[in-house]
Amino acid sequence: MADEDAERVHADGGGEALGPVPASVLDAVRGSGWATLALDLTGVLDKDAFMDRCAGALELPDWFGRNWDALADCLTDLSWTTDAPGRLLVVSGWREYAEAAPGDWAVAQEVFADAVTYWRGRERGLEVVLVVGPLSD
Repeated sequence: MADEDAERVHADGGGEALGPVPASVLDAVRGSGWATLALDLTGVLDKDAFMDRCAGALELPDWFGRNWDALADCLTDLSWTTDAPGRLLVVSGWREYAEAAPGDWAVAQEVFADAVTYWRGRERGLEVVLVVGPLSD
């Protein structure tokens, strides 16, 4: 991922760009023991497709109810996934969804931000990065 292809957007920063993401960021995170999760929203135009994409890409548990509360529950209760000191969720291809369903995209960002805030200061962490350009690692 080239520096000019992406900006790091911290989920609890309300969409505030924090600068370029170096190509090595995914490798650095993986080297730290953190798990990396990729959520590619290319082609997603509505909430149902967003929830389906989350369920598949993040390998959410069977109890995931495909609604905002269930997504929030999954992101703040990671007992359903393998143990790791933290997780980096990299979201790409989100602009089309943001344009097609701006209200739902705003809720999705809020869910991401709340999950990041929940994990702050705990033993395990969660960070969310929105990729502006194409994701390649």
